Amino acid sequence: MSNESSSQVQNLEHHECWALLRTVSVGRLAVLVDGRPDIFPVNFTVDGGTLVFRTSQGTKLSAATGDAPVAVEADGVDPNTGMAWSVVIKGTAALVRSTEEVLETSRLYLFPWQAGRKDAFVRVTPDSVTGRRFKVTDPMTWWTQISSSAKTSFE
Repeated sequence: MSNESSSQVQNLEHHECWALLRTVSVGRLAVLVDGRPDIFPVNFTVDGGTLVFRTSQGTKLSAATGDAPVAVEADGVDPNTGMAWSVVIKGTAALVRSTEEVLETSRLYLFPWQAGRKDAFVRVTPDSVTGRRFKVTDPMTWWTQISSSAKTSFE
C-alpha cells in the first residue's frame, strides 16, 4: 500500500503563498493573445500584496496590460524534504505610470535575466491567490519502461 500522507495535497494559506513567492524570482505569466492563451517566463518581485515585473514593448506587455485578466504561476521544491509547492495568482495587470510609483518600483530588486531595455514596469494586482504543497513522488513509482514486445513494426 502507498503512504497516503505522501500523496496528499495541502492547500496553502494566503500568507504562506506570499512567503513562498518571496523565495523565488521567476514565474510564468499567462495572458490572452488574439483570444488564445500564451505563457511567458517573467522574473518578478513581490511588492506588498502585488507582483511586479519588467518588460519591453511587445506582445507580453500589450497582452498583460489589456482588458483580459492574467495569471502568474510560480513553483519550487525543497531538495532536502522533497516538498514541492505551486502558487497561482489571478488578477489584473497594469503598467506603472505615475512618476512616484515608477520611482518606488525602480528601487525594487528586479533584474531581468534577458539583455535589452526593459523600461516598462508592470504590476499584477491579484483577485485570488491560491497555492498547494505536496510531496514529490519518486519517478520509479509511476514510470514504467515500454517493453520491446509492445512496440509495433511498420515494416
